[in-house]
Amino acid sequence: MTCRGRPKSPRRVKCNPEGFYFKPRGVALSELEVISVAVEELEALRLVDYEGLQQQEAATQMGISRRAFWEDLKSARKKIAFALTTGKAIEIKGGNYVSIKDQNESN
Repeated sequence: MTCRGRPKSPRRVKCNPEGFYFKPRGVALSELEVISVAVEELEALRLVDYEGLQQQEAATQMGISRRAFWEDLKSARKKIAFALTTGKAIEIKGGNYVSIKDQNESN
């Protein structure tokens, strides 16, 4: 099997989630299908939809191209929308990222 394109470069991520699973209330996790969202996908979603950054600004913060950022954001939105509308659990784990500290924390 041949790998196409360049290897995915690690994304810079500030947000390391406190919870790793989100699920519908009243249903055991073992009874649910689980949708996995990578940490860098969650970070893309956080930067644009929560922090309100433009995609170019967010891509720069994560150290990637705007196109690569868009792919991560699109993937996160699709997975989360699917999980929420179909009653699936969301698991946040893995990916290709490096954790960075917020510059305000070092002061």
